[in-house]
Order: sequence, then structure tokens, then C-alpha cells
Amino acid sequence: MRDFTSLLFSKRLLWLQILIALTLGVVIGLVLSPKGAALLDQQDAEQVAQWVALPGKLFLALIQMVVIPLVMSSIILGIAGNQDTRFLKRVGLRIFPYFVVTTIISVSIGVLIVSLFNPGFYVESQLLTNLGVSMAATPSEPLAAMSIPERVASMIPANFTQSTLDKDMFAVVMYAGFIGVALTTLVVKQKLLLLDLTQAVQSLSLKIVNWAMHLAPFAVFGLLCDITIRIGIDALVGVSAYVGTVIVGLLVLLFVYLSLVCLIARLNPWTFIKSIKDAQLLAFSTSSSAAVMPLSMQIAEHRLGVKKPIVQFIVPLGATINMDGTALYQVIAALFLTQVFGIHLSNSQVVLLMLTTVGASIGSPSTPGVGIVILASVLASFGILPSGIALILGVDRILDMCRTTLNVTGDLTACVVMNRWLPVRD
Repeated sequence: MRDFTSLLFSKRLLWLQILIALTLGVVIGLVLSPKGAALLDQQDAEQVAQWVALPGKLFLALIQMVVIPLVMSSIILGIAGNQDTRFLKRVGLRIFPYFVVTTIISVSIGVLIVSLFNPGFYVESQLLTNLGVSMAATPSEPLAAMSIPERVASMIPANFTQSTLDKDMFAVVMYAGFIGVALTTLVVKQKLLLLDLTQAVQSLSLKIVNWAMHLAPFAVFGLLCDITIRIGIDALVGVSAYVGTVIVGLLVLLFVYLSLVCLIARLNPWTFIKSIKDAQLLAFSTSSSAAVMPLSMQIAEHRLGVKKPIVQFIVPLGATINMDGTALYQVIAALFLTQVFGIHLSNSQVVLLMLTTVGASIGSPSTPGVGIVILASVLASFGILPSGIALILGVDRILDMCRTTLNVTGDLTACVVMNRWLPVRD
């Protein structure tokens, strides 16, 4: 019995621990939820939910505490630590177009799925009334868009301290990229000194992450139990067509990833899924690509056999700009709301929406709940009723978990694809 218990709680079976915690979190949450079995009333349930979510909040806080030094050190080492000086040029010419193309594919899938299922036509007017959403509301004025030169200039982090305080991960990635490129031009003595320091920062960050991973199953249980207590199952019923449409779109995107794994990376898709299941379950539970990034790096290098320079460069970069699942969700949500409110978009407007979604998803923070914030800005830029967000807010956390899982899967897919395309010396 002792051997079984020690095996169950070993880090080798993290996927099983997370799966058990996930199941228990949902079941116990439904039992306690006033919108489920109603074992507790509303006030008591809210108090219990706060305490149950505490391990999850501690876990996310530990990860977020080291995510910036980990991202910076990983990208710097990925660029400057590689002995093959041509690697930087090759990876830049391949990975950035790859990310853009897969994001365009994801939003195209979203448009096709919405056109096929028309989920907005299944929403009853009574549900809008209950949520206080007015069908007669006047669309908001589009936000003033930045000019292209302003957008290009804003990509350079003028104030790194402010970017850190704002958790602007795209700015952090850009800053680390500049440092990595600059390091490649230094003399060997200076370069080795700074690389040793950067390696030490990465090792310290990973040590803290290793401590945090012991909390992962408890964090999963707490976060899932918390959200289940709060929303119950009522929120799912009214917009089930919308939820189903997003999930179908994400499954199609998963099929695209597995096709890339099979056709380009020449890996067995089933073996690939089994290798990354720990990262997928943790992503589903935490809704944070940043929280999963250290585990994704470990899986890519040790289970998928991806070269270390590729892992160090692509996984942190992908966690910041490779948000295919988020992009697919945003375009489906936007088109869903246009159907609900009877707003007709021309073909050119749909294309513009797709391009806006691609741009908005790149560089979005890899933290829970950020998708709904980005969606609000996308809706406002097209004059779509922002009050409609209330319609999908109740199920956003569940869909956030699903799309984060696909975001992480996309990062690991990029790793194995680039490992095939970019042979590097160890």
C-alpha cells in the first residue's frame, strides 16, 4: 500500500494526480454549489470557494513571481548560448511566419465553424433579459486605432521597468531578444561571463518552479472546485450552442496540430499526445500558459527530444505570441455576438475582424481571464455591443481552460516542427 501511495504521488504520475484533482474539484464543486446540489447557500458557498481556491492562487503567484526572469533567461540563452551563429537567422525566418500562419488558420477555422453552426440563432431573448443585455442598445463607437507607425514604434519597450510592472510579456520578449542578439556580438570573455549569470538566473527560477509543482494537484483541485461552486451548470445551459461551437473549433485546431506533427515532424500523433498530457492537463486546470511554460520546456526537451536551444527560444516566445486557441475563441465569440444582436458583417468586415483578432492575440498576456479583456477591445473596434460580453462571461473560464490547452499544445507542436526544420549542434 505504501509503495502504491508513493508511486501515485511521485512527479512521474503528475498527469494522474492532476486528472484526479480535476475530477474531484468538479464533483465536489457541483455538490457544494447553490446552482448544483445546493449543499451550501450562496453566502457560505462564496466563503468556501475563496478558501478552496487558495492553493491555486498560491501556485499561480509562485509561477508568476519567476515567469519574467525565466522567460528572459530562456530566450537569451536560446539566442546567445547556441554555438551555431546561423541558428538565429534560420529560426527567425521560420518561427515567426509559422506562428502567423497557424494563427491565420485558427481564425479561419473559427469563421467556418460559426458559419456552419450559427450558434447565435439559438439564444433565447429571455436569457438576454435575465442578464440585463439590451437588444436595442446603441453600438459603441469604435476605439481610435493606432496608426501603423505608432504600432511599430510601440513594439520596442521604451521603459522596461514599466513593462515589467504591467506584465507586458511581449515587451519582455522583445527586450530579451535584443539582449540575446547583442550578446552574440561581444568578445568571448564578456559573453561567457554574462551567459553564466543568465544560466544561474534560469536555474534559480526553475528551482522555484520545481517547488511550485508540488502544489500543482492541490492547485488544480482548488481552482476547478472554486469555479464550479460559483457558476454551477446554469451558465452552461443557456449558451450551450456557443460553448459547443468553440469546443468543436478547438478540436479541429487540434487535428491541424496533429497533422503537422505527423506530416512535418514525422512523429506519431498518439505518442505526441501521451508525451504532452501533463502540460495539457495543467494548462486546462490553471488557464495560464505562463504557469505551464516550465513544464512545457521540460517535456519538449526530455520527452519529445527537441534540441535545447530550440526549446529555450520557442517555448517562452510561443507562450507570448502563439495564441492560436485564444484567436479562434475571439473570432467565434465576436461572430456569435453579431448573430445574437442581428448585426450583419460584410465579407470585407469579416476579413478585417480576422486580421484584428490575429493582431490582438499576438503578445496577449499568458494569464487567466485575459481573453475576455482582449475580446472587449476587438468588439469595441467594430462597434459591436460590449454589453453582450455579459452573455458569455459565465462560461468564459471554462472556455479559457480549453483554449489555453490548445495554446500550450501549439507551442509544443511548434517545437517538434522546428526541431525537424532547424538542425542545430548541441
